Amino acid sequence: MIPQYTAAGIVSENKQLCTPASVDSIPSSNNQEDHVSMGANAATKCKRVIDNVEKVLAIELLTAVQALEFRRPLQSSPQIEEIVSAFRKEVSFNEQDRILHTDLMKAVEFLRK
Repeated sequence: MIPQYTAAGIVSENKQLCTPASVDSIPSSNNQEDHVSMGANAATKCKRVIDNVEKVLAIELLTAVQALEFRRPLQSSPQIEEIVSAFRKEVSFNEQDRILHTDLMKAVEFLRK
């Protein structure tokens, strides 16, 4: 359940980050300058959203590959099996409870390749 909770928390953060940066514009100079560009703030929020999506996709990959392993000896498509095989070279099958942070970070790196 921890990966699911983690993904839910990340997705919730993304919903907050997707609020338009322009809602935070504050008039200044006695209302002579009533528009302040929030482009830089919007860009940094966008980068955080992209990084978060990458983490959610890594969690999905980690759990999907784990689920496929429970269905052995059944096989998926050759393309999926190739991905599973490559992924397993980076992240081992989870046979018992363990801290998943390292696995998740390896999954993120796998997606970046």
